[in-house]
Amino acid sequence: MRAEAGDGPGLAPAAAGRRRGERPPGGRSQGLVFVIPALLLITVFLILPALWTLYLGLTDYRLTGLQAAHPKVIGTGNYTQALGDKEFRDALGRTLLFVLGSAVIGQNVLGFVLAWALRSARASVRALVETLVLLAWILPGVVVAWLWIAFLKDQGGALNTILHTSGHDWWFDHPMGSLIVFNTWRGTAFSMMLFSAALSSVPPSQLESARLAGAGGWQQLRDVVIPGIRGHILTNTLLISLWTFNDFTPYLITKGEPHSASAVLPVYIYLTALPGERLGYASAISLIMLVINLLLALAYVRILRRRPA
Repeated sequence: MRAEAGDGPGLAPAAAGRRRGERPPGGRSQGLVFVIPALLLITVFLILPALWTLYLGLTDYRLTGLQAAHPKVIGTGNYTQALGDKEFRDALGRTLLFVLGSAVIGQNVLGFVLAWALRSARASVRALVETLVLLAWILPGVVVAWLWIAFLKDQGGALNTILHTSGHDWWFDHPMGSLIVFNTWRGTAFSMMLFSAALSSVPPSQLESARLAGAGGWQQLRDVVIPGIRGHILTNTLLISLWTFNDFTPYLITKGEPHSASAVLPVYIYLTALPGERLGYASAISLIMLVINLLLALAYVRILRRRPA
């Protein structure tokens, strides 16, 4: 009993020290043991490739020939060439159209409509719709690309069979429109799930008060729901815009054809770097693409931080 009683005062200072924020011996070194592997992975797979890309963007490096063995540093020559290159500007324009049509408008609007409609749907209907939409999202990109090629192909395609328009090549005649529809269908699940969670956070009492005040469904949506989930809308728009801007899946479907009419920026960079063998020039375009991503992110964050008056 005396030993137990003697332990109490001896433990009290240690406990008091921990309460004052004192770190136990070896705490920082033990933490580094867990952090170092992550830092090594980030360095090997992110920082070093980024630095290598930055270096290549300043050279005339190619895959073959003299410039592959002895690349020359040309400074900002690749960047100047890219900004004056009509093919690059066209690829950037197609990418912005792809993002606007399939992400900002397509996935945002369709995802919100589905989330809003499923609020009052029966549990069985909600489960069925959510399963179908999620299935499009979790399928591998290669599988989804093959399904849409089969759906829109000119001979024997499902859409031509339904519309009795045999021989119509949707990918060739409407490349960007087909890609926008494809990406909207594929990526709507994320927006639907995010908006479903956002709508559940809107207090029912606010909707009921608006209804009792005579507000119709559209007025409730405009004056109560959308202001209440404004932050969720902007966050969703930021994420799906960045994902779509960097999406390489269109290459699996069209390979940039016909005549580069569907070559969005990631596809254009790939075609320039490997088939075109211009790694230095493609690296410079990649860094320009990174800057555009950062500007988009900063614009969204700036809007998100604003508070309605």
